[in-house]
Amino acid sequence: MRSLRMKMVMIMVILILALMLTTGAFLMSGVSNFYVSQFYEQMEGTFTPEFIAQLQRLSAEDNAPAQMKELLMAQAGLGIDITGRNVYILDQTGSVLDSSNQRTAVVMTPNILSAMNGSVGQNSSVTDNYMDLAVPVESDGAQYIAYIRDNRATVDALTSELLIIILRALALGLVICVILSFLLSQILITPIRALTVGTKRVAAGDFANRVTVDSRDEIGDLTQNFNHMAKVLQDTISEAENERNKLSTLFLHMTDGVVAFNASGSVIHYNPAATQMLAQNLSGQTTFDEIFSKEAELDTLLTLRRPQYIETQKTVGERELELFMAPFSSDHAQGGVLVVIHDVTEQRRSEQLKREFVANVSHELRTPLTNIKSYAETIVDTGDELPPELRSNFMNVIISEADRMTRIVQDLLTLSKIDYGKMEMNISRFPFLKAVQNVYDAAKLNAEQNHHHTMTLTCEGEIPDVNGDRERIEQVITNIVSNAVKYTPDGGKIDMAVGTSGKNVFVRVTDNGIGIPEKDLPRLFDRFYRVDKARSRESGGTGLGLSIAQEILNQHKGSIEISSEYGKGTSVLITMPAAEAQA
Repeated sequence: MRSLRMKMVMIMVILILALMLTTGAFLMSGVSNFYVSQFYEQMEGTFTPEFIAQLQRLSAEDNAPAQMKELLMAQAGLGIDITGRNVYILDQTGSVLDSSNQRTAVVMTPNILSAMNGSVGQNSSVTDNYMDLAVPVESDGAQYIAYIRDNRATVDALTSELLIIILRALALGLVICVILSFLLSQILITPIRALTVGTKRVAAGDFANRVTVDSRDEIGDLTQNFNHMAKVLQDTISEAENERNKLSTLFLHMTDGVVAFNASGSVIHYNPAATQMLAQNLSGQTTFDEIFSKEAELDTLLTLRRPQYIETQKTVGERELELFMAPFSSDHAQGGVLVVIHDVTEQRRSEQLKREFVANVSHELRTPLTNIKSYAETIVDTGDELPPELRSNFMNVIISEADRMTRIVQDLLTLSKIDYGKMEMNISRFPFLKAVQNVYDAAKLNAEQNHHHTMTLTCEGEIPDVNGDRERIEQVITNIVSNAVKYTPDGGKIDMAVGTSGKNVFVRVTDNGIGIPEKDLPRLFDRFYRVDKARSRESGGTGLGLSIAQEILNQHKGSIEISSEYGKGTSVLITMPAAEAQA
């Protein structure tokens, strides 16, 4: 009965059965009513006042019952047939005086009782198994009852015949009904089956196939709507998939960390950045309290309503993390909390560097300005009283401090141009060895005469040319050599070596000077950073040289590396790609 076909067959069979049974019941009831009506119409047509007067005359004669019976049986309108319809002459007590079938007794009926009371009894019911008529006949003190009784044999026979006909029609109708219902169900079920197959394909994720139904009825309309729905669903899922891929790619590769927790506090999503920032492996067993219990409470976050959120901070090792926590659903059962992690370590460090930079610039400029102002005020206040030799010394100090300020401003302008990408480079091909030789020759005389250093230059093999701004490269090498000369005690040793390493060329400057403490090595390239600030100022250093050198080398795809041991010396390695490698 789960099959639509069987349901349709059963419905059709029930309809045919109900129709035939209803028709049969009305038909048989109509036949019975018709015969009852016909019986009483016959009786009424026969028992006219004239005929009743004849019966009354016969009732006064001798052998009245027999004569009355014969008269009644002679009436064609009564249709007397002793097999089914009989005539009885009864006395006033209902006893049989004479009859057409020689019966001596009849069953007392309501019509007989009516005739005993002096009225004609002519009532009958369809449900009774007989039809009867009782007519009282009175004459000269004689009282009889003319009783006509029909046992409905004809009606029963006709009803039986009708029943047989109805049953045959019912059987034939059932056969036709079953055949037609199977055909009709086949017509209806075929497109429904096609739709069923189509829905299974759609449920399995196959949206490309379409259901083909040629009918133009409601099922055809349903099929067209289903195909349209499948297409819209395919387009919608495709768009959702694209958006999901975009979000997934963004989620995986975004620099900010993201961790999502469900309402119970377990991790449901996280990206690689979050794992790196939190410095721990995340999984479905990791809970909110294990990571952020000190920063916020999960229950408090779940009570927030968008766009409310909590902003807090967390320190993991040397990282400074900024946390933004908010619920991603108003349904507590299905919702959870999303934590966005932003690494502000470099930002905080940059802010600190900016503050230090401003402070250093202010300090570096204030010192020479103070000296210039002091000496200038002294010259103005003393006037002509100041000896010429002292005046000349004061003017030399003012000029020296002005030159120092000029160098600071020039270095700052150079860094600014580098930062904003506005520093012009005169790129050309030049011999790297020749550039190093020029720096060596310029620094050797000062190192030997003023500091009594021993300075050497060695070349390891043939040195190829490089592409770059020769003036800037010589500026970098000069800065390194100058530092080696300044921070090496008099009588020291400074070695310069030029060579190749793979597709690169290099120059190494090694000294046996004071060296650099290990704790200061990571900050050597910070702007204005100096290991020995007092000595750096005495030697005219600004703390910008190494920063400028690194930026210039970065512009040339090169690098600078410093290794040092405090008290024993320093080695600086400058590397650049050869011209052939750049080409």
